[in-house]
Amino acid sequence: MKNLFRKTAVILAAICAFTACEQDDHSFGDISTPSNLQVNAAIVGQTAEMPNGDGSGFVDFTATADNAISYKYIFSDGTTENSPSGIFRKRFTQNGLNTYSVTVLASGKGGVTTSTTLEVTVKSDFKDEEAVQFLTGGSSKKWYWAASEVGHLGVGPNNGDLTKNYYGDYYQAQPFEKAGSPDSSCLYDNELTFSLDNGILKYQLDNGGRTFFNAAFLGVAGGAGSSDQCLDFDVSGVKTVSLSPSNSLVAANLKRGTQMTFSDGGFMGYYIQQSTYEIMSITENRMVVRAVMGGNEALAWYHTFSSQPPTQPGDDNFDNLVFEDNFDVNGAPDTAKWSYDLGAGGWGNNEVQSYTNTADNVIVADGNLKITAKKVGSGYTSARLKSENKFEFKYGKIEFRAKLPTGGGTWPALWALGENYATNSWPACGEIDVMEHVGNNPNVIHGTLHYPGASGGNANTNSTTISNVSSEFHVYSVTWSASSIKFYVDGNLYHSYANVASSPFNLDFFLIMNVAMGGNFGGAIDPAFTQSTMEVDYVRVYQ
Repeated sequence: MKNLFRKTAVILAAICAFTACEQDDHSFGDISTPSNLQVNAAIVGQTAEMPNGDGSGFVDFTATADNAISYKYIFSDGTTENSPSGIFRKRFTQNGLNTYSVTVLASGKGGVTTSTTLEVTVKSDFKDEEAVQFLTGGSSKKWYWAASEVGHLGVGPNNGDLTKNYYGDYYQAQPFEKAGSPDSSCLYDNELTFSLDNGILKYQLDNGGRTFFNAAFLGVAGGAGSSDQCLDFDVSGVKTVSLSPSNSLVAANLKRGTQMTFSDGGFMGYYIQQSTYEIMSITENRMVVRAVMGGNEALAWYHTFSSQPPTQPGDDNFDNLVFEDNFDVNGAPDTAKWSYDLGAGGWGNNEVQSYTNTADNVIVADGNLKITAKKVGSGYTSARLKSENKFEFKYGKIEFRAKLPTGGGTWPALWALGENYATNSWPACGEIDVMEHVGNNPNVIHGTLHYPGASGGNANTNSTTISNVSSEFHVYSVTWSASSIKFYVDGNLYHSYANVASSPFNLDFFLIMNVAMGGNFGGAIDPAFTQSTMEVDYVRVYQ
């Protein structure tokens, strides 16, 4: 060390030989390595009868050393702590009697250090009897995702920012958000059972055979891709749950202070490769937990559970038939139910057809409504029916049973439009596309919503592929309530939207059926196209 300072002085002298240095004092002061390092470990509650403490897991450490200005504790449980005073209270959380290695670094001026290592054997009997009572109801109790709550699944930071690391600051799921797709709806099938077995806390997950995986861990179940997915996954078996005090970065007044660790890789429904969950809050009917993501300690996930199964209001209660047309009277469509949009003009999508009300393009025959798109000379004709001013409604179940046209450029649609479109211009009026199909991409069915911030090419949409859409009838339906809009083909859910009060989907709409040609979505028209027909067996609305 003395040689270091002699070399530094020589360098400074050399610099001053070539510059106008003033005669400042460059002394670093007297640097001495800390010595006589002593560490006292006082196990809280230690007595002759309880040499390893009272079961709280607390140990009070006091470090002293000559010439030391700060201290650092390094524990064999993977935690560290800086203590300028050398005094620190540590809580060891592993249940039972365990021996830990503790290394203490004493730092002096200039960063020089002295260290020593000792061992402490500590007993930890952490208990949270109230949490166990809430979890199990005293014997056995089932928990479910609180799917109706905003943020029932969320993610946020896991860092020292106490203003953000206790909630889903990055993302919060909307009510029933994951119900909208078979890729995610399995999440709400989870049934989590906590029980007491001779005083031991047990846990079992029933996932209905499928688990919702975070995209980072799809490979665990043999999946692949960049999005979260529901995958077949065996979660059978009862797990043991151990409780311990939490030592997360969440402020003490924002957490309960208890964490649960599940044996044998147990987890709470959403797979993030983590088996330890901190209880943020718990009551008899509601529980919020926090878990640091496996492999990425910068993220914390939040789950909210309820003692009641998730039920989406309204979606299963539409059984009152308020409108139907079975198209069982041959001739023109029923004028009490339908009128026409007529003419050309692109219809806002650069479509090329001209709509008519002639029997060549629209007729009821053989028990079906038939809308036919035809090539006429260098142009195309078709038809567009609407229930505007004849039947308008808010909320319900909409069903169309239809067989779709074929040919590149055909664009059939079964949909609904906000009735106030004349004074509240699209997309502010809202649009619900129950079914759209593009002949250039056969058998792919699209369900779409258009509204401010999500319209045109940026609409809220999803698709599903089914067989024989142009040779067989299929049922295309939507359930529409104040809380959600869900899209189905033949009863199979493939898209969902969490409705909110500020959306346009809380006012009256009317029905539309049409076959467009070309346009922004329909695409290029096959030069060989002559004509093709969409057949509709029935239209029904239930409330």
